[in-house]
Amino acid sequence: MYDLIFKGGTLIDGTGTPRRDADIGIVDRHIAAVGDLAGKQARQVVDATGLIVAPGFIDAHAHDDCLLLSSPDMTPKLSQGVTTVVAGNCGMSLAPMPRPVPQPVTPPLDLLDRSGDAFRYPTFAAYVDALQRQAPATNFAVLVGHTTLRVATMDDLGVAASDAEIAQMRTLAAEALAAGAIGISTGLAYITAMPAPTEEVVRVCADLHAFGGIYCTHMRDESAGIMDSLAETFEIGRRLDVPVVISHHKLSGAANFGRSRETLPYIESAGSQQPVCLDCYPYDAGSTVLEVWRVRRCDRVIVTWSTPHRELAGRELNDIAALFGVDREEAAQRLMPGGAIYFSMDAQDVDRILAFPPTMIGSDGLPHDSQPHPRLWGAFPRVLGHYARNRALFSLETAVHKMTGLPAANFGFKDRGVIMPGACADITVFDALTVDAGFGYGERVQPARGIVHVMVNGKLAWTNGAATGTREGRLVRRRAA
Repeated sequence: MYDLIFKGGTLIDGTGTPRRDADIGIVDRHIAAVGDLAGKQARQVVDATGLIVAPGFIDAHAHDDCLLLSSPDMTPKLSQGVTTVVAGNCGMSLAPMPRPVPQPVTPPLDLLDRSGDAFRYPTFAAYVDALQRQAPATNFAVLVGHTTLRVATMDDLGVAASDAEIAQMRTLAAEALAAGAIGISTGLAYITAMPAPTEEVVRVCADLHAFGGIYCTHMRDESAGIMDSLAETFEIGRRLDVPVVISHHKLSGAANFGRSRETLPYIESAGSQQPVCLDCYPYDAGSTVLEVWRVRRCDRVIVTWSTPHRELAGRELNDIAALFGVDREEAAQRLMPGGAIYFSMDAQDVDRILAFPPTMIGSDGLPHDSQPHPRLWGAFPRVLGHYARNRALFSLETAVHKMTGLPAANFGFKDRGVIMPGACADITVFDALTVDAGFGYGERVQPARGIVHVMVNGKLAWTNGAATGTREGRLVRRRAA
């Protein structure tokens, strides 16, 4: 007797192998059988005829640290088939914060919570405990952020950390890793971490290897200096003897368009000598804090939030400048603190990076923006619909692998990311003919199309366009090879 059977669907199992017809039998929180289950009994049968049955998607790059607590239904992710999020990226995590966070909240930590109220966990263990008691609708794996550690220990973020401050950060990082953090992330491109030299990063992360953790980085430069930044990233990984994840790999600025022809072979070469992987979101525009220097480099900018002018979220910066009767830079100054979508990438570079075999899919979505980048709600269906089905950039099997089996292997989630007996029952069922993102830049937020059922740890959490209210999310730990 099975608890549930997905019957009559086409299985794409997350390994990259060709699809096949198969039924899936679920018992408790695990997959019990894969194959022809005709005549077998189940308490519930879900008809998947004409649909693809795949592992639940793993968001390899998320900023859901606060969302997991404030909106545990996790609708932006669940509605697009995501069953596990990797949070704490770009040097930003809610914990540990053993002292009051500065007011106003130090950027880019304000991307997680602008009020500062959510930075209330003195230890990482306290944060993990809050997540587990909340029981969100998706699973969660969490990194500890280097910028958070700097804010927690340093009074002057404009300089390199002292020996004493590095020792404090290392102690906090070790506590986080012991409490369940899967690794440490950096955001070296942000002004609050730019002054940190390579040596500071290595010393703060010195316990990563002992805990079997990984190093994830928003690199120091994603434009003219990208090759040097890649070299620094690989050096840190070698010195720490840990796997490296290059966050949201991109080439920013028109002067760098086409340089993925240069970066990808370099990443491939490094990956033959040390563990290296990368993630990418399927759009040619990024989103982060509103800053004048970023505005100077982009012809098109959309404001996603503004503290002094909340009513202007979703508007083009050029239109706002005209409304104010000032130039774009002055308009940006008046809107700060705020966030923005920056059209700074070449679509062909995005194609090459997405098609690169080691590339995982990450949304990099910012859930607290008033008018968010569409990647928050649509990154994974867009890969399946726009890139796999419409553009034929890669097969549907490859697309699914990039968001399931590949990140599970890279992050050490050994019981997720594939459909096979014994694996955790995280499953997404979708319509390959209709699946796609639900909205584009500047449009009204809409859930993705074509996601029919989503199961998390053996319970249906999303079905036929609506959440069931079930919240079976668990802390996912890394199990290093």
